Amino acid sequence: LEGRIVSIDAMGCQRKIASKIAEKKADYVLSLKGNQTTMHTEVALFLNDAKANGFKDIPHDSLVTVEKDHGRIEKREYHITSDIAWFADKEDWKNLRSFGMVTSHRTIGEVTTVDTRFFISSLPAEAKVFAEAVRGHWSVENQLHWTLDVVFREDDSRIRKDNGPANFAILLRLALSLCKQEKTAKIGIHGRRLSAGWDDDDLELLIGGI
Repeated sequence: LEGRIVSIDAMGCQRKIASKIAEKKADYVLSLKGNQTTMHTEVALFLNDAKANGFKDIPHDSLVTVEKDHGRIEKREYHITSDIAWFADKEDWKNLRSFGMVTSHRTIGEVTTVDTRFFISSLPAEAKVFAEAVRGHWSVENQLHWTLDVVFREDDSRIRKDNGPANFAILLRLALSLCKQEKTAKIGIHGRRLSAGWDDDDLELLIGGI
């Protein structure tokens, strides 16, 4: 991992994970949501207030991108700041150096939706690098969820109770990873999954990739 940037969604926004990444001499960009309730609230209030006041007297960097595709216009505003001295628990997050926010304005026809996400990072406050890390993560995430939904029908799952959804999500991702690693037969992931279900020898070949 040395020299790389690791991006993880909110489930991975944990002190131990940040510390492990830092120990490997890599940087992190971690999505901040309800799993870190207090931190999310404090960072959101700080960045929203800073943005409303034009980041006056706050060191920061910003970037705006606009993409047009098939009648959809998406404008993204990236803001990142190195002003973290005010955050009381900063020492608990190894190598924490910046807080970032991304506001997406998506327009389809005459309807515009706005979504804002917040992040913590060990990166310096450089908007271009921050934007590339976030966009790269979303690209991988979108492809992953598309495959899980189409091949494994994850969105149709009725598992709702306790830790069931999280545990099942881990199993699906493990199954997907095994399907991708097994390249003996030139068939797609859907076909490889069916083949493993029909033939014990194919199943054993697939599981042998663990």
